[in-house]
Amino acid sequence: MLINFKLTLNLQQPKILEILRTLSNHNLNASDHFDSEKLLFDRSTPDHNAIGVIYAFPNTYTVGITSLGYQFVWADLATRPSVEVSRWFTDMHEPLPRSPELIGFSFSWELDYANILRALESLGIPINQSDRSEKHPLIFAGGVVPTANPEPFAEWFDFLLLGDGEELVGNMINRFQQVRSANRQEKLRSLSQIAGIYVPSLYEIKYAGVNGAIASIQPIDSDIPTTITKQTHKGNTLSASTVVTEKAAWSNIYMVEVARSCPEMCRFCLASYLTLPFRTPSAINTLIPAIERGLKVTNRLGLLGASITQHPEFETLLDYIAQPQFDQVRLSLASVRTNTLSLKLCQILSSRDSRSVTIAVESGSERLRQIINKKLHNDEILQAAANAQAGGLSALKLYGMVGVPQELDTDIDQTIEMLMTVKKTAPKLRLSFGCSTFVPKSHTPWQWLGVSPTGDKKLKYLQKHLAPKGIDFRPESYKDSIIQALISRGDRRIQSVLILAYQYADRGIPSDGMYKRAFKELRGQLPPLEHYVYENWSTDRILPWQHLQGALPLGTLIKHLDSSIS
Repeated sequence: MLINFKLTLNLQQPKILEILRTLSNHNLNASDHFDSEKLLFDRSTPDHNAIGVIYAFPNTYTVGITSLGYQFVWADLATRPSVEVSRWFTDMHEPLPRSPELIGFSFSWELDYANILRALESLGIPINQSDRSEKHPLIFAGGVVPTANPEPFAEWFDFLLLGDGEELVGNMINRFQQVRSANRQEKLRSLSQIAGIYVPSLYEIKYAGVNGAIASIQPIDSDIPTTITKQTHKGNTLSASTVVTEKAAWSNIYMVEVARSCPEMCRFCLASYLTLPFRTPSAINTLIPAIERGLKVTNRLGLLGASITQHPEFETLLDYIAQPQFDQVRLSLASVRTNTLSLKLCQILSSRDSRSVTIAVESGSERLRQIINKKLHNDEILQAAANAQAGGLSALKLYGMVGVPQELDTDIDQTIEMLMTVKKTAPKLRLSFGCSTFVPKSHTPWQWLGVSPTGDKKLKYLQKHLAPKGIDFRPESYKDSIIQALISRGDRRIQSVLILAYQYADRGIPSDGMYKRAFKELRGQLPPLEHYVYENWSTDRILPWQHLQGALPLGTLIKHLDSSIS
C-alpha cells in the first residue's frame, strides 16, 4: 500500500517525439557496433507469432555489452524460437518490435534507475504500473539491484525476477506463453506462482503512521505466495561470454565465470551473502572447454568471480593458461584473495600481459578485520606485495573501507602504517588504494547498521596522509555512498524521492543535493533521509524486503551480526 499521494510523469507528445528523435540520432552508429560483434551462439529464427521482447540495459552499449549477466540473458532469449528479442541501450538499439509484449531491464547499478525512467518515457509507457492499461507491455527487471531490494522501484515494474537467471528466465517465458491471451491481471497472478517471480502490486504494505516503520507486508489474496524465494542455480555450468566485440568497455574481452559467490562471508558483503552458496564448475569439464571456445575468436581472456582463486582446481586452470600456445593471450583476473596471490600466479599474469593485480584488504587493522570476518593478516598482505613485485607485475591495487562498525581512529592510522610497510616491502610497485565508505546492504548481517556520519572525514584524513607518500589514493564518493544506502535500505515510500530527484536533474542522473531537496519537499509524508541512511535499526523490526527470502534465513543473519559486534 503506497502512501496517500502519487507522483506521475505526464510527458506531452512533443516531448516524447523529441526524446525519440534523440534516440534515433544516437542510433545512427548502431549498425557499426552490432555488425562488429562476434557471436558465440546461434540466434534462432523467431516463429511467426513469437513474443516481442525488448531487453534493455539502462546504460550505454559499451557498458552494457560488457555485462556478463546481460549477455547471458540476451542469448537465452535470442535462442528461443518463441521469442523475438531486440536489445536497447541508452545510446543505441536494435530495430524494436512494433508491439512488444515484454520489456525487461538488466538492473545492476542503483543509480541507473534514472535511465530506466527515461527509457519508459521514451517508449511512451507510464512510469507507474498502476497507470498502465491492457495495451501496454509488461515491464520487468532482473539483476543484483532488484534481487537485493526492489522496494524503492516496486511501483515501476509489473514483475521482478529474483536470483539466478539460468532456469528463471525460461520458466518466466514458458508461463507467459501459456497466459499470453489473458488480461493483464491474470497474467501477473499466473506469473506470481513461478518460484522467484515477484509481483509487487499483489502485496500490501502498511506503515505505523506516515513517518513510521513498516507495520506489515501481506499478499492481497490467500492464493498469492507469502514469501518469494531468490532462485539459486545449482548446475555445474556458470556463465561465459556469448558475444565478443571491440566496442565493449574491455575491448574484445571474452569472460568466463570461474566461481559464483564467496565463502569468506565478510559481514558487509552483498556479493557473498546474496549469492550463496559458493559454486565452482569443473575446470576440466566446464571451464577449460569454455575458454577454448572464446580463444578461437579473441586473445583477451577475463576470469570473473568474487573469489576465483579459491576454486579447488584453480591451479589446474593456471597450468592450462600457462601453456606456450597461449603466449599471446592477454589475461585479466577479478579481485584476488590476498593470501592466494602466489608467486606463480603473479608470474603467469605478468607473462600474459597483465601489469597489475587487485586485492581487497578492507583495513590495516587486525582487530577491525576480525570484526568484518576478513580472514587475513598483515604479513599475508606483505607477502602478496612481495610476490607481485618478484613475479614481474608493475602495480598493486588494494581496496579498503572506512566507516566500518566499531571502527576507531587508531584503525585508520593502522591502515596508513600498513600501506607504508607495503610500499617499503615492494618499492618497485605502483601502489593504489581504493577506499569506500561502509554501506549497509540487504540480506547481510550488517543490514541493520547505518552509515558512519564521519566517513567523509576519514576519507579526507587518508587522502592527506597517503598522497604525499606516493600512494595513489582513490576514494569513492561519500555522497554517492549516502544515496546507495538510501536505495539499499529504502521502502516503497522513497520512490517519490527518486522521481523528484530525477525531475530536478532534468531526467538525468541526480546529484546528492537533489535527493536532499526532494526529502525537504516531501517532509511529513515519509521518514527523513537520516532514518534510511544513518540510523541503526533494531533486529525485531520488519524490513522492507522481509517477504523476499535470500540465501540465509533472518535468524542466521542476526547470529552473524551478534558475533561481529559482541
